[in-house]
Amino acid sequence: MRRSALLATTIALLLLPAAAAAQQKRQPARRWQQVGTTSSGNPVFVDAKSVAKSGDVVTATVRVQFVEPVATPKGAYTSARTVAMFDCAKRTVAVKENTYFLDEKKNRVGEHKVVGKPGFGTVILGTLPDVAMKHLCPR
Repeated sequence: MRRSALLATTIALLLLPAAAAAQQKRQPARRWQQVGTTSSGNPVFVDAKSVAKSGDVVTATVRVQFVEPVATPKGAYTSARTVAMFDCAKRTVAVKENTYFLDEKKNRVGEHKVVGKPGFGTVILGTLPDVAMKHLCPR
């Protein structure tokens, strides 16, 4: 092997890890992280970028994708997105906003509700808030 070819190969091998690291940094982080499933088998996701903690309360946007679409007079809901506050100390939840989708990929909203004054309540075992709380408020 010629000296110039050997030098070029050595430089390329030295730069390869830096190029790979730069490529990884350019790839966007996944927005939705699956954190479990409901008792009905519906996958539950948390928007990692939305998670904010203030004292014992964690606020996050969570999402459930319905394995079987939910029939309503407005059409079949395929998923729901919820902004909620999770009180980790008291193990309660308060919903701030709900969006039910007919087709989330096309942003076809079937219903959207914003709660005027959210109130904390009991979390029902196996539901979206229960699965999300177990992830957001580990004991």
